[in-house]
Amino acid sequence: MSMDSVSSNNPRVSVIIPSYNTATMIATCLDSVFAQSYRDFEAIVVNDGSPDTPQLESVLQPYLPRIVYVRQENKRCAGARNTAISKSRGEFLAFLDSDDSWLPNHLASQMGLFQNDPQLDLVYADAEMISDGVRRKTFMERSPSEGSATFEALILELCQVPISTVVARKTAIQKAGVFDESLRQCEDYDMWLRVAFQGARIGYARVPQARLNIGRPGSLGQSRAKMSEATWRILEKTARTLPMTQEQRNVVESRAAEIRARSLVEQGKLQLREQHPEKARELFAEANLHLRTSKLSLAIGGLRLAPQATTKLIAVWDRLLSARTV
Repeated sequence: MSMDSVSSNNPRVSVIIPSYNTATMIATCLDSVFAQSYRDFEAIVVNDGSPDTPQLESVLQPYLPRIVYVRQENKRCAGARNTAISKSRGEFLAFLDSDDSWLPNHLASQMGLFQNDPQLDLVYADAEMISDGVRRKTFMERSPSEGSATFEALILELCQVPISTVVARKTAIQKAGVFDESLRQCEDYDMWLRVAFQGARIGYARVPQARLNIGRPGSLGQSRAKMSEATWRILEKTARTLPMTQEQRNVVESRAAEIRARSLVEQGKLQLREQHPEKARELFAEANLHLRTSKLSLAIGGLRLAPQATTKLIAVWDRLLSARTV
């Protein structure tokens, strides 16, 4: 590894980059890392059993003198990040997905937060959202962070953390138990909850410092349904595994019930797209036992009395809402 990327044999920051099917994007990712104004880092790329390994390794060839490259069987994102953490030498870990990229002052800005407040354990930032090469709303324009990023704030999603902007003390991640490799999605959310529960202090910057690629495969509806279900299951895991106070448990269980209801709504919308209005009505009815909204009540009644017309109206409404959130 050359001194161009690491200022000493003991870099202060280890950049964690898992790669799976990102051969066409990882050069942009790595170029953004090596364009950082802050230089005291190492970059660790983990090929997570990627099916595009020949293309990936061809793209990585010019970068090999400047990166730590690890090839392993597929363990999904959590396993790839854990492998990189086990290889890391830095006091701090900076996370970056290989289809995302950083703005040039990202590391300098985040490390500046630690310098200004040595009590911080983890920091994150706003990010530009990119879809089909077009800049959309920033992450915090869609998902604002308000107040202190405490355990309860993360549970209630008053603060939401984009992983490709996170820099954390390695000790804080290790204390929380690294990433849960049994999780297929939202393993980063699970990690931030455990980090916060352990008493870590979390800070954030409102200035966009990364570019997040949101143009991933799969329909938006399927993505929302999977994310809602994954979030609900993580909240259930949190309630089951963390030694919370009764007040904390009440917050987690209430939020889990709400997220599960949202998941049922998204599953119902998918049933409508597949022309199963009766199944959708059942899912909406179950969701409304918790949500109790007038819109869901109207949808349930409409699907009972005029299923075809109601299905079309819901589809139009859902497209309008999706367009507003991009």
